[in-house]
Amino acid sequence: MNLRNSLNFSGGPGALPDSVLLQVQQSLMEVPEVGLSILGISHRCDWFAAVVSEVEANIRSLLGLTQDWHVLLLQGGATQQFSMVPMALLRGRSSPADYLHTGYWSGKALPEAAREGPMRVLWSGQSEGFRRLPADAELQFSAEAPYLHYVSNETVEGTQFHRLLGRDDVPRICDMSSDFLSRPCQAERFSLIYAHAQKNIGPAGVTVVLLRDEVLKGARADLPGFLDYRSHIQAHSNFNTPPVFAIYVVLLVTRWLLHDIGGVANMGAINHGKAELMYSVLDASDGFYAGRAASADRSQMNVAFNLATVAMEQQFLAEAHAAGFSGLGGHRCVGGLRASIYNAVTLAAVEKLAGFMQDFQARQRR
Repeated sequence: MNLRNSLNFSGGPGALPDSVLLQVQQSLMEVPEVGLSILGISHRCDWFAAVVSEVEANIRSLLGLTQDWHVLLLQGGATQQFSMVPMALLRGRSSPADYLHTGYWSGKALPEAAREGPMRVLWSGQSEGFRRLPADAELQFSAEAPYLHYVSNETVEGTQFHRLLGRDDVPRICDMSSDFLSRPCQAERFSLIYAHAQKNIGPAGVTVVLLRDEVLKGARADLPGFLDYRSHIQAHSNFNTPPVFAIYVVLLVTRWLLHDIGGVANMGAINHGKAELMYSVLDASDGFYAGRAASADRSQMNVAFNLATVAMEQQFLAEAHAAGFSGLGGHRCVGGLRASIYNAVTLAAVEKLAGFMQDFQARQRR
C-alpha cells in the first residue's frame, strides 16, 4: 500500500515506511500505552526510558554489538560529530589523525578536526571531482594515528565504500549517515560510528552514535558537558531534553527492520536489487543518462547522474514532478540529478522511476 501521491527520492529527509507512518499518524493524537500525543510526552517518564532502552537493544541486535558498545541518541546531526570526535580523541595529541576527503560531507569534517589537533588528509578526490574512491594501493595508513575517519557513503556525489578500510590497531571512526542499517557493515571492527537519522532510520532531529568503552579511555576530561560522550552515556541519552518524537520514530523503524524486513542482511539484499535496477537504466541508455560515480564505487543509496544539458535536466525534473516523483534534483554544489533510494523506498517505487526514465529518454529521441 502506498499512502502518498508523490514518491520521495530526496537526499534527505528520506522516505519512511508506510507501516511506520501509520503508527506515527496515530501517535500524534495518542500513543496507546500512554494516552497522550507523542508531542506532549515527558522525556522523564518511564515510558520514554523504555523507548530509549528498546532502541538501544534493537540497534545492538541489528548490528550484533557486544555489551562494550554504547548506543547514544544525540542531537546536532553529523555536523556536531565532526567536532565532538576530535574534541574527545584528538585534542592534545601529537600524532595526526588520518582523514579521507572523498566528497562534500567528508570535506566538512576536515576543518573541524584541524581546530582540535593535528590531522592529515590521507587521500583527496577533489582534483577528480570526487567521482571515485581511493584504491588500497593509494592509502598508506599510519600506525601512530589516534584514529582514522572516513565517510562510508558520500550522499552528494553518489559514491560508497564497499570494503572495510584501515588497520585493526588504529580506531576506525565512520560517518555512516546515509547508509546506516542499510546493509551489514562489520560494526564490531569499528570504534565509533555515527549517523543522523533522516536518511534511513527516522526523521531529522536525532543522531545515533555507537562507541566502544575503550575509545573514551584517553578522552579529555575538560570538555563541556553537552560535548562529552561520557555525559550522555551516564544520562542514558537524556542529558538534556531529547527529541522524543524523533527517537520514537527511530524505535518504529528499527522494529520494522527487525520484524518486517528480517535484519540488515535482508535490507542489504533489497537495496542491492534497487540499485542494480537504477544503474541498469543508466548503463543501457547509451550515454543519455551519464552516471557520476566510477562504476566500482557506485552508491547503493544515492544514484547521481546527468543529462546532456542543464535545460534537459530541468525538463526532466519538471516532468518527473508532474508524474509524482519528488526530490530528484542533485545537490546544490554539484547540480545534475540524484535518486536517493534509502531503506524505505520500495522496489515498486524504483521500478516506477526506472520506467519513467526509460520513457523520458524515448520521448527525447523521437
